[in-house]
Amino acid sequence: MASQQPYDGTTQHGSSAPAPTGRGFGVVDQVRCLATRQSMVFAAVELVWATTHFSLYPFGTRAPRRGGPRHGYRIEHLNPVQRGMLVAGLAESGTPILLLHGFADNHSIFTVLRRGLLRRGFSRVFAMNYSVRTKDVRTAAAQLAEEVEAIVEETGYERIHIVAHSLGGVVARYYVTRLGGDERVHTLATLGAPHTGTLAAYLLPTSLTRQLRPGSGLMQELNRPAPDCRTRVIAFWSDTDEVIVPAVNASLHQEGVDVTNVRLRGIGHLSLPILPTVVHKIATSLVQIDSEGNQTASVTDLSA
Repeated sequence: MASQQPYDGTTQHGSSAPAPTGRGFGVVDQVRCLATRQSMVFAAVELVWATTHFSLYPFGTRAPRRGGPRHGYRIEHLNPVQRGMLVAGLAESGTPILLLHGFADNHSIFTVLRRGLLRRGFSRVFAMNYSVRTKDVRTAAAQLAEEVEAIVEETGYERIHIVAHSLGGVVARYYVTRLGGDERVHTLATLGAPHTGTLAAYLLPTSLTRQLRPGSGLMQELNRPAPDCRTRVIAFWSDTDEVIVPAVNASLHQEGVDVTNVRLRGIGHLSLPILPTVVHKIATSLVQIDSEGNQTASVTDLSA
């Protein structure tokens, strides 16, 4: 069983039943964390990145670049640690990765993360946009299912990984646990996803944000047990995430799902996809996939 307590970067596997309300970290704790010196420093980082992302946003409205086969691996530009990861986990490094953005955003949010994954040897990194006018998580999840099938057909890989930010994590988890997507998704990494809703959703009364409120019909459906779910989930959450209130709602405790919760300290919502520590954790997690951290074949290459 996964631990009910938040932690920093450690790996704990196993299905987890729903935890008690609050899970030991509430809104008051979040406010206290926001008042620390560390969070103020990262708030400045968040502001700089938000400004940069705003300038990149128009470029993200274009159709994302396809990952492409990109056969052949070059390692001369990697340091010894990165080379070891790539050589030891060659099959895993070739597994397609799909990046999925959050609310009112586009794939430009992953500019830094995508580059970081490619530098670490992952050769097939895809991204997709779903419409900013999306009114229903289920509709976006169906669109995601179509994109995943297109990637499977293009690359010849039977299963892929998904890295999703904010609302994208909810969309991806709905696909995995409610639409049979666990047959296609090996690992889902979520960054600041409101897995059990966010109180901030009350600030914007739209049909989509209503689904993101704690206790909504969508949240109740999404968090029902998912027995025998084949997808492993890594949920990154920050104790100072200003969009997820309370912040701990970005962690995941769902019966039937193998979950690893990773607590980050002092990080803002928009900064989650640009942190080197997050990129590193995702990269290592996608090649170290069993409970002992051993590298095993994560996918089946249909063309092999």
